Amino acid sequence: MGDSTRTRTGLTRREALILSSTAGIGIATANYAAASDGTKMAAHQGSGTISTPHSAIARTQYGKVRGYLDEGVFTFKGVPYGQTTAGENRWLPAKAPTPWNDELPTLVYGANCPQNLHPWTATAQTFIQDWVDGWISEDMLKLNIWTPGLSGKRPVMVYLHGGGFSFGSSYELSAHDGAQMARHHDVVQVSVNHRLNILGFFDAAEIGGSAYEDSANVGMTDLVAALRWVHENIANFGGDPDRVMIYGQSGGGSKVTTLMGMPSASGLFHRAAAQSGGGGNIPSREQQRELARLMMKDLGLAPNDMQSLQKMEWSRLFAAGNAAAAKINPAAPAMTGPGAPGTPRVGWSPCVDGKLINMRSFFDAAPEISKNVPMLIGSVTEEGNRMSERPTEDQWRANLTTTYGEQKAVAIMAALKKAYPQKKIQTLSYICSGSPGLNGLAIRNNVVKMAGLKHALKAAPAYTYYFMWQTPILDGLPGAWHTVELQFCFDNTKRCAQGTGNTPEAQALARKMASSWAAFAATGKPGTPALKWDPTDPQSNRTMIWDNECRMVDDPDSEARKIILT
Repeated sequence: MGDSTRTRTGLTRREALILSSTAGIGIATANYAAASDGTKMAAHQGSGTISTPHSAIARTQYGKVRGYLDEGVFTFKGVPYGQTTAGENRWLPAKAPTPWNDELPTLVYGANCPQNLHPWTATAQTFIQDWVDGWISEDMLKLNIWTPGLSGKRPVMVYLHGGGFSFGSSYELSAHDGAQMARHHDVVQVSVNHRLNILGFFDAAEIGGSAYEDSANVGMTDLVAALRWVHENIANFGGDPDRVMIYGQSGGGSKVTTLMGMPSASGLFHRAAAQSGGGGNIPSREQQRELARLMMKDLGLAPNDMQSLQKMEWSRLFAAGNAAAAKINPAAPAMTGPGAPGTPRVGWSPCVDGKLINMRSFFDAAPEISKNVPMLIGSVTEEGNRMSERPTEDQWRANLTTTYGEQKAVAIMAALKKAYPQKKIQTLSYICSGSPGLNGLAIRNNVVKMAGLKHALKAAPAYTYYFMWQTPILDGLPGAWHTVELQFCFDNTKRCAQGTGNTPEAQALARKMASSWAAFAATGKPGTPALKWDPTDPQSNRTMIWDNECRMVDDPDSEARKIILT
């Protein structure tokens, strides 16, 4: 994705994404635009057939929805699970959709939550990730469904998008398209949009009173409302409400681990996967209330002037919130990384309010409430990929020295050169770059930590993975970048050929990986007849390697990752 725009904290949009999604840091970018790129929002991008038969009409508890048929896949986009969140509904819990009488056309994606759109300046990053911004509105409580048929009881896979808790959408990447999972893996695929940034995580209770008691976490209660909609309606789309998997990448992984600790979400899902994210050090409610008080003061508003806040244009509101957060938060440390200890930072993330969220799930401990939910937890090697950065060996050493000191810098470089002698310096630097949060080794450490916390519950197992496949695109320099595994676990190597090349090797890996994800949704075990996958444990750290040769390995990259722990 484009990453040249810097936030008020001095971080790029991509740094903000990784920091906020894995360390619970609420940061967001500064330049707002209301435009959109609709190139990927149309019904179909392939060369197959499309039809809108009456058989592509499904019933929900609020009314009938009409979708379309795409080469055997019934597709419904922009299905409402809540009313608009604009105006007087800002910061209130999601309200159920108003029932309708006629068939509702659900043929295109709905709006995304207002957010800063990416600047379209990092050409190589945009190319390999195949990004689309879409359009924005506060009427964004919509979900999308792909299913092989409207009858039957198939496993349901609910994907939660990344972007920290500040930006992103259910269709921001071409990889998110669910048709291939429905077509080839016999699942019902669902993706969700919800409130983000200041619209989803602003504590308005002292301003508006008891009606806004849950305002600080409505971005998460939106997801609970979406899961409740799935529970109550997905049978009409051929899904099994008792076999629901939630999974997310980056910030989506953090949404997954947060939901696993929320009593209101208990029983609405039965398997979970956190991919390159999760276990954030989220702030307390009092910290978020301090942010709200300061923002109101800076805006020159009376402490109880909710009406002005609800009428205020989003960009002004967001800028004021970011400015207040910058005053409260200390300067970003040289290296925070996922699950970093220390005082949580205020901003746009969930908070521990003692009611909806009563713990820092997978930061302090794995939640008891979801102990019987099996998990997939994993990461990719080059999490720190930023194609705009092309360090020389001396520059890489200097960056690492600034963060870790000279002795560790030399040890990290030696360990990575030993492990990956074929990789160029630029690609090696993406494994451990020295930039804030952009650190594949730190995220790998977080995977090990979260799996260990899950294992300590002595209940449902955790299965870990490490995605190591290297793209042939752009001379192989991108490696396995942050988000690349989505192109494979959604079985979308053709749609995402700009990143995968759609080579025979990529196609074969995608089929294996997507089959494992579908098996996990169906049974709670990711192994398939063609691929054995054992649970992990803290002694072995057994991990599935996703590459042209898929295999189980004990604690991959252990030498390098342990250097930064000392």
